[in-house]
Amino acid sequence: MEFFCYHRDRAGSTPLRVAMAEQHWAYMDRFATTMIARGPTYADDETLTGSVHALDLPDPAAARAFAFGEPGYQAGAYRDVLVRRWHNALGRTMWDFEGIGAERFLVLGFTLEPAEAAPAPPPRDDLIAYGPLLSDDGSRLLGMAVLLEAPDADRAREVLDPDRFVGTEVHRWTVGGRPG
Repeated sequence: MEFFCYHRDRAGSTPLRVAMAEQHWAYMDRFATTMIARGPTYADDETLTGSVHALDLPDPAAARAFAFGEPGYQAGAYRDVLVRRWHNALGRTMWDFEGIGAERFLVLGFTLEPAEAAPAPPPRDDLIAYGPLLSDDGSRLLGMAVLLEAPDADRAREVLDPDRFVGTEVHRWTVGGRPG
């Protein structure tokens, strides 16, 4: 069962996150074989704003344990956490994506519809990860989470139909993990 977790930074928490980087990576190492995508989001001035993790876990309880057990969350670095069942519609990990060389973004769209209403991935070469955010039982579409490359945030936002979603967020994103 796949899940999408987005930890949103608490204002001023970048120094704490930087100081806890090794603890965060050690925690994530325990889940390395289950990861579909991961990495930080950040503002235009490079300030950290959040942390994305898409991964395969046994059930919603395991996803919540993963999200709320993260060392930065435990230390107070995050103001909130979005944890949703997710479907990896592209069937690949971020490491399988070859890229087109543009900036990378996280686009979140929010709605409330039956799960079968989830839009299929558009035929685009810039999609890194794409899938519906679902209720725990999988019956409701609560939104979409997309990682993609685009020239800018406005172009990234275009991946989701604005008439279909009651709210859309766009965040600059980069591939995460231990520095090579």
